[in-house]
Amino acid sequence: MSCSAVASEEWRIVTTTTIGFALFATRWLQAPLYFGLVAAQGVYVYKFFYELWTLLVRCVSGQATETYVMLAVLKLVDVVMIANLLIMVIVGGYETFVSRIGLQGHRDQPEWLSHVNSNVLKVKLATAIVGISSVHLLQMFVDVHHTSHHSLLWGTVIHMAFIASAAILAYMSGPMAAHRAADHAPHKGDRGQGTGTDAAPTAAVTAAVCSVPIPAQASAPHPAIDANANVHANADAGTEARVRAAGFPARKLLEDFDEEYPRAFDRETVARLGKLDFVAARRNVVFVGPPGTGKTHLAVGLGVRACQAGHSVRFATAAEWAARLAGAQDAGRLAEELAVLDDHALLIVDEVGYTPFQAETAALFFQLVAHRYERASLIVTSDRPLGRWDEIFGGPSALAMVDRLAHHVELVRIDGDSYRMRRATSAWAE
Repeated sequence: MSCSAVASEEWRIVTTTTIGFALFATRWLQAPLYFGLVAAQGVYVYKFFYELWTLLVRCVSGQATETYVMLAVLKLVDVVMIANLLIMVIVGGYETFVSRIGLQGHRDQPEWLSHVNSNVLKVKLATAIVGISSVHLLQMFVDVHHTSHHSLLWGTVIHMAFIASAAILAYMSGPMAAHRAADHAPHKGDRGQGTGTDAAPTAAVTAAVCSVPIPAQASAPHPAIDANANVHANADAGTEARVRAAGFPARKLLEDFDEEYPRAFDRETVARLGKLDFVAARRNVVFVGPPGTGKTHLAVGLGVRACQAGHSVRFATAAEWAARLAGAQDAGRLAEELAVLDDHALLIVDEVGYTPFQAETAALFFQLVAHRYERASLIVTSDRPLGRWDEIFGGPSALAMVDRLAHHVELVRIDGDSYRMRRATSAWAE
């Protein structure tokens, strides 16, 4: 290919990218619309308290009949439901179509916001409209003596149309989500053995898997995009180097986790964690559950995902971290060791609670947690909830450690029997 052809191709790529970014930036034109909806919500707040005041005045003056009170309360409920619908549109729509809202770690963050998309938003809006329509229809039936048969008939027909449309949207959202999952999910031949699960992951875990894609393998080189191929190759090499340096006991991926096995398992939280927002927010993650329920698998899966995203990660068991910190203290360089660990965005402490620690070791763990508090992230796996960590560490350091660890934490509880014992029992039975 001639130099002019290469230059022309490069110019085409730059132009296309620039136009794409410019078009994507137009999404900010929608931002004022959401502020307008906020103003509309203020109008509904005023209407709610006006109706409430009117109801109270008529009740006190004895002018309120039972039918009037029921209709007035239904009207208040109607106002609240419409206000809820506005919140859903404002928050969910802004998050989906304009820009991500930085609520990671906020205790009031709605669960649905972590995996919101256009389909989820449409289904939630449809169900909210059905609820509002139900209240309107109930108002008609309560005041049936003052409602014409024509209004009742068309009110019922419209309500059934809303129900049918919501059911159709809900039905269509399932196949569409599965289609996207099939497009993004890895082929079976590319999957690690992990827990031996070859079935396609559910939508929640798939959303987490796709949030930080694995760098693509470089394909056949093209003169105009050779540099991009080199970038991808370097990214692959960097990811592999970070994974090897992390010290994982085995390479586990989130998509290989047998999520159908545990009796209780918070899939939505793990899906949200898979987006790695907790690393950027310097929050902690604690997996709690009996042995063999997949805590280490999930911790390593998040660690591998962090390596793929460019973060430096270090993995070790609690006993190994204790030995490392004790060695640094004996050498008189504990402060330097803690400073070195600051270079890693994520530390994973596995198997906390399997063996009790002496008071000196507990003090070292406290220094590790306190040093990384609001500075960098920790993932901890344990067989005991945080409230029982005094059984592991003892002394006042346990309470202080839990206080700092739990201040910014995502707690994932897993309940079930040991996966390893199940495999062993199956082997014995055969």
